Amino acid sequence: MQLPNKVAIITGAATGIGEAIAMRMASEGAAVTIDYTPTQHDKAALVVSRIKQAGGKALALEVDVTNQDQVKRLIGQTVETFGRLDIMVNNAGMEQEHPFLEMPLEVWNRVIAVDLTGPWLCSQTAARYMVSQGEGGRIINISSVHEDLPMPTNAPYCAAKGGLRMLMRTIAVELAPHKITVNNIGPGAIETPMDVPTLNDPAKRAVLLSEIPLGRVGRPDEVAALAVYLASDAAAYVTGSTYFIDGGMLRQSGSL
Repeated sequence: MQLPNKVAIITGAATGIGEAIAMRMASEGAAVTIDYTPTQHDKAALVVSRIKQAGGKALALEVDVTNQDQVKRLIGQTVETFGRLDIMVNNAGMEQEHPFLEMPLEVWNRVIAVDLTGPWLCSQTAARYMVSQGEGGRIINISSVHEDLPMPTNAPYCAAKGGLRMLMRTIAVELAPHKITVNNIGPGAIETPMDVPTLNDPAKRAVLLSEIPLGRVGRPDEVAALAVYLASDAAAYVTGSTYFIDGGMLRQSGSL
């Protein structure tokens, strides 16, 4: 096991990449808290049930990652239940496409709040506890290839992911004296609910695959494996970088 006796929080973990990370970290020995949105109660409960049936430890909490009091509750209840906190995975995210000239302000504000302010708030709250605990820790942000690659009609999402890159780099330096590492994972096209509209459209899927040198879409469990590595003792000297997992898309792609 790579994460024995560790405690992890994964936001947005009822489905997709977050679910895969929660399942994989639990299988590697970590107790996990699964954050979910109000519409995902049943899915989160199913993830917890699967982890417990496999002999793991899990807790599900409905928390809005943009709400400071709720984020404090997320950290507090995790520590109360499992006794400590070692790993914070900022996975919760959203996107809502509009042409730039038609982008409503409320959409911009909401995407920035969930995709950038949320990771900032969760990281700060988790890091404060990790510092007080005095044993270091891991902060892992699920970013995107779109922290580098433009995506027309998705300006707020790209802006948030670009901001997340500099947030990660900056706090990695600030938190290094406390032995807290901070890294981003930048997935490309992964089989998740967010990518369903593209993957279910034969024409769009064909264009997408033509942009990926490895010629296929990635799986959530592949992203989860990278997250486990970054959370493990093997990555103790790894901080301040984005690790892209995209089948080579960034080396070949245009603007998707």
